Amino acid sequence: MSHLNELIEVLCPHGVDYIPMWQITTWDKKFNAVDRAKQPEVRKYEYLLASEIKDLNVNGGDVKLLTTNESDLWTTQLVADRTIYDAEIIAIPWGGNAIVQHYNGKFITSDNRIAIARNPKVLDMKFLYYFISNHLDVLATFYRGSGIKHPNMAKVLDWPIPVPPIEVQQEIVRILDNFTELEAELEAELEARKKQYDYYRQELLSFDDAIPLRTVGELCEVTRGRVMSKDYLAANAGQYPVYSSQTANSGIFGWIDTYDYQDESITWTTDGANAGSVFYHIDKKFSITNVCGLLRIKPGADVTTKYLYHCLSIMTKRHVSAGMGNPKLMSTAMKKIKVPIPSRAEQERVVKVLDKFDALVNDLSSGLPAEIAARRKQYEYYRDQLLTFKELAS
Repeated sequence: MSHLNELIEVLCPHGVDYIPMWQITTWDKKFNAVDRAKQPEVRKYEYLLASEIKDLNVNGGDVKLLTTNESDLWTTQLVADRTIYDAEIIAIPWGGNAIVQHYNGKFITSDNRIAIARNPKVLDMKFLYYFISNHLDVLATFYRGSGIKHPNMAKVLDWPIPVPPIEVQQEIVRILDNFTELEAELEAELEARKKQYDYYRQELLSFDDAIPLRTVGELCEVTRGRVMSKDYLAANAGQYPVYSSQTANSGIFGWIDTYDYQDESITWTTDGANAGSVFYHIDKKFSITNVCGLLRIKPGADVTTKYLYHCLSIMTKRHVSAGMGNPKLMSTAMKKIKVPIPSRAEQERVVKVLDKFDALVNDLSSGLPAEIAARRKQYEYYRDQLLTFKELAS
């Protein structure tokens, strides 16, 4: 950051020019509502339908298939058998939601509006991409339509863009690229750890025939939640969580001023797309809705709640019924699931190992997700700082 500060101090200490988009970019077509003087030239491309793009997708390709949404599709020149373009560009969709994409290399495009720099010595296209990404709310105001929205290109081209000296743009791009690469590395590590976690979970919870099996019904008291509407939650707002069928936000549907349970327990989703998802609870007071079930270990059952949770996390999905298009794992089916019950010492060993993996890949306060979230906040902070410029006085 010190090098960037030095560059700004030397090259633009008093601010930067804000220049309309049309003065610094060349687009792919003439736009009806734009003065011809603002588009002295265009760079045309062949546009493919979404179905045509999909048909060209192959593994290991080196030609980017530029769709109208963010995707990771590729092809080869041999498969494409058409003109391949090679340039550094930004693209916004001609129809749909307001997003911006950057690409530098060989590509084929669907119906995007595509821009290149009029003068690469004046504008770094990755810098422009970062600036627009940081102001998608502004770009979204240019999209209009009752159905599929389309951009008002006259407004897009009149959008004032801060244009610091190219050295400053390139240093900003370098810094933001480093943040992006670090987050991508953390995401890749998280994905690898999840696979490792799944492997060890399967290994640790696989036992030979000498280990006895018990049904969930033998081990647990099985109950269902109660009907609670959003109106009920609003009328009884409070501090205690209510769990429902969703998996986002740890399954929390809302908060009320009373609670139905406070024991160590397992809840599971009984109905819908998330049927069979399981959650572990301890040291908390909570309630559940009617699309959730609850398991509490019976007195004398030789199993720990946490061990049972880890077992069910890999077993319940196999018992979900998808009949009539509505997935279900009802209490009757849950009670019949058979679980291996090793010694207490073995259960504790399994739980100790799996809890470490679980915290690493799922804990929002201490694991990799927490580190990714922290890095993302740091990135967003510096992106805002780096892409905010004082306008040079005229």
